Amino acid sequence: MPKPTKRNLLLLLLWLVPIAGVVWWATKQRAPQLPHSATGILLLVGGLALYAVATLMRSERWQRILLRSNVHAKRADTYALVPIGYMGNNVLPARGGEVLRTFLLDAKLPEGEATKRTILGTILAERVLDAIALGLILVVLAGNLLSHLSLPSDGVLALVGGVVLVALVALAIAALRFRERLLFVAKSLIPLLRPCRALLSWHGVALLGLSLVVWLVEGTVYLAIAHALHMHLGLQDALAVVAFTNVASLIPAAPGYIGTYDAAVIFAVGAVSTTAKRTSLSYLILLRFVLFIPITVVGLGLMVARYGGLARIRAAQAEARRESHTGEIAAVTPT
Repeated sequence: MPKPTKRNLLLLLLWLVPIAGVVWWATKQRAPQLPHSATGILLLVGGLALYAVATLMRSERWQRILLRSNVHAKRADTYALVPIGYMGNNVLPARGGEVLRTFLLDAKLPEGEATKRTILGTILAERVLDAIALGLILVVLAGNLLSHLSLPSDGVLALVGGVVLVALVALAIAALRFRERLLFVAKSLIPLLRPCRALLSWHGVALLGLSLVVWLVEGTVYLAIAHALHMHLGLQDALAVVAFTNVASLIPAAPGYIGTYDAAVIFAVGAVSTTAKRTSLSYLILLRFVLFIPITVVGLGLMVARYGGLARIRAAQAEARRESHTGEIAAVTPT
């Protein structure tokens, strides 16, 4: 395990490098123009309200996934922990808000109600639903965006194929060499994957339908912000931008998806419209304000008021480290 100083340095780099890249890119652009008319401001307020509705729908979806996994959490906790999780994703690297949700809900449940792996598995089930819904939207509605993606040359494809083949051989050798430990890890992952298996039912189909509605509502948020800037985006174009940017955001990255989200927005807007770079930058800034700032403030307030703030988080992290250390000792101790 790396020393704390090295770990802190790594986290600092995860913060600073993407931020520095985005700041450098922004300084090369013309100053953005933000809406100042009454109509533009009303559209921004409407976008905020629609995003609040989408967040409530995500909270209800998580509640139903938890119940399906025999985790009887209070609805007040699930509705509070979703914005807390988003707050954590916005300020912590590698989607740290998901872990935050896991520890805080586990602390609220009765002893023996569920393991942390099961709770984390329900969050994984959410991400699976989001990935499928976004993939469907991207394939069905984002033809304009996909048509702008150029295929690599034969040489590049051959190189990629060779790298993949070498990686598969290396993985096969590693699997044979460490098969006992891999079996141990696989058994420990069963609680994590069980909520995803529960999606293979009509209940899962209904949750996928709910996920599609959630992303449709979020698409209207993107559309409202575009109209506030007098951008010529239709609902199909807005959904294409939503799908592409949020697929990029599913990848663990820097806090607030700095860099990956920004590049995805600029690319997607340029692919589905002829919007000027200055307007695209304004659009990105407003998206960041509507989708990131309010929910971060609300999540921080809920964490402090309902869950004891940072002291509770540090105590949960210390407990997790002790459990992990105990598990490692048990794994290597001969029976």
